[in-house]
Amino acid sequence: MSTQTYEKYWKLTNAFTDYNGKKFLDTLSICIEFIDKYNTEEYSEKKYLRLQEEVYKVNNINYISIRKSINQLVKMGFINPFLKSYHPIAKEYIEARTNRKRTTFLSKIIYSNSGFNRAVNRESSIKQINFLIQTLIEKGKLSKEEIIALMLVDIESYRQPFIAETELQKYVQKAKDIGFIERKYNQIGYLYNLLSKLDDLVFVEEDLYFRDDAEQIFGEDLEIITKKRDPYLHRLYKKQLKDECEEIYGNPMCVLERLSYPVLIASHIKPFIESNEDEAYDPNNGLLLSRTIDSLFDLKYISFNDDGTILFSKRISNDVKEFWKNYKLEENILNEKRKNYLAYHRDLLNEIDN
Repeated sequence: MSTQTYEKYWKLTNAFTDYNGKKFLDTLSICIEFIDKYNTEEYSEKKYLRLQEEVYKVNNINYISIRKSINQLVKMGFINPFLKSYHPIAKEYIEARTNRKRTTFLSKIIYSNSGFNRAVNRESSIKQINFLIQTLIEKGKLSKEEIIALMLVDIESYRQPFIAETELQKYVQKAKDIGFIERKYNQIGYLYNLLSKLDDLVFVEEDLYFRDDAEQIFGEDLEIITKKRDPYLHRLYKKQLKDECEEIYGNPMCVLERLSYPVLIASHIKPFIESNEDEAYDPNNGLLLSRTIDSLFDLKYISFNDDGTILFSKRISNDVKEFWKNYKLEENILNEKRKNYLAYHRDLLNEIDN
């Protein structure tokens, strides 16, 4: 019986889905320290086992999961096969102060160095994500069917760094004929998760775009389409901010101006689009603000220091600075959780300014 070659597909090991999580960062850190310490030692199975022991001491998970996690770091391009080196910016990824910075580092590492055919003891020059993104550049958009079809493409058989439209549609049909999506559901999910974490890429429904292209097509509706707020949870979030103001000031008001405007905005400190489900509706990740202050705060023209004083962007005019310079948030709303969110917001302001 002949071998069914259609089972050859892009295989991504996925021990981690949260690339900012402690276990991912700890495992990466252990691997980097191990490579630095034993960089003159030739690769061997014994050396690999010692690394597994180091990871076990910290993460205390079973050895199958440990091997899977190390292989994921190799496939993603953070560390290189045979434990010989790691990506030049892998340490910067670990040390990044914000997840936003990590997203940019992650994108560079994945695009330049990932390869799903790689393993700890196997090298490969095939770069699947690079091929996918080059195809996206050519097409402008990739549907879910096309992304799944790409997982069946033998990249080595193509001279160009992308696949032409007519050829891609043949793979779309092939994926349907062999029931690929039904049989490889987990692998498809792993790829989608990875793509969703890369800078400048965005899914609209199930179609993949470059963010700039999607903004031109969908305009102001893009954020709503890509991440919808739960209307009930958002109402509760705003109510908690109003209740907080009533406890402190007697009634809801802008916490900076301390004026009871008829319309007040429940303004996110860490942007809603960058928040996980817990952060998105955490009242500590919010400030009740007037429309004017909310727009300045939301666009990172202003932020707040831990003592409540205003931090102004370099992009804001002197007359605006002069008008608002003596305003500050009062200490009674600056709890530790809110200060942590404000530190994230200040980093965003500084990134834009720089």
